[in-house]
Amino acid sequence: MAISRHRCPLSLGVASHIDQLDSLSRGIHDAPMKKATLNWLQSAAYDVKTAEALLNNRRYIYVVFLCHLALEKTLKAILAESQTTLPPYTHNLNRLLELAHIQLPEAEQSFINVLNLQSVPMRYPEDFKRLAKEFDQKIAGGCLKQTKGLMRWLRSNTPQLRSEES
Repeated sequence: MAISRHRCPLSLGVASHIDQLDSLSRGIHDAPMKKATLNWLQSAAYDVKTAEALLNNRRYIYVVFLCHLALEKTLKAILAESQTTLPPYTHNLNRLLELAHIQLPEAEQSFINVLNLQSVPMRYPEDFKRLAKEFDQKIAGGCLKQTKGLMRWLRSNTPQLRSEES
């Protein structure tokens, strides 16, 4: 027996939340965006909102993990919009930047390099206690702030996502 969307407690309020995320993506492109692109952007926005909630709940490792994921999805949105094939199955942010032909300013590239190095240890921690000590509120909060700034930069500086206001 299938569980209907209206009966499943996990889906309560999801439709209105998705509508809110959809509004975050409006006005970021002059022409109609591909459905896949919009999906990547909505998912990235959702990850940022989740990272904010996790920061407030002191789940710092996962804040950093979701920052990586949100940037990965934003880059895949750029690729989805500009190509006819699906974005590659990779978590390597530098590889995605290369495929999208994006040159970041030095500070943003340094942030990507650091975040990229954290991807594997966050996904497959050999020493969880050590990892939990490395990521405190200051580091996770800074990562979230930089992620949001970089996502804004990507929306403003890539033709595939350029805002009408830019």
